Amino acid sequence: MRALCGAIITAGSLIGLGLTALGVGQRYSLHRTADGQLVTLHLSQMDGPLLFILVFLTSITAVGLGITFVGLAYHHHRREREHLLHHSHAGKL
Repeated sequence: MRALCGAIITAGSLIGLGLTALGVGQRYSLHRTADGQLVTLHLSQMDGPLLFILVFLTSITAVGLGITFVGLAYHHHRREREHLLHHSHAGKL
């Protein structure tokens, strides 16, 4: 269940990151120089709310992936212990 919850958190944040990428592209697609060249934009030049949501969703993605992998590792560890316990009791019958 932990791995599933982490995967859902990760999927939601990745959808949010995709929408944020669309928003950043829409917001900054009109930035051009006088001769029509696109201006390279750095993170320090972005609007505060867009930068906040970008950092927030990136950190949530990392947390969700961590929960997924730790939950899956714990699930496998627990199943292995149950398997070994089952085989140790089967030999005593």
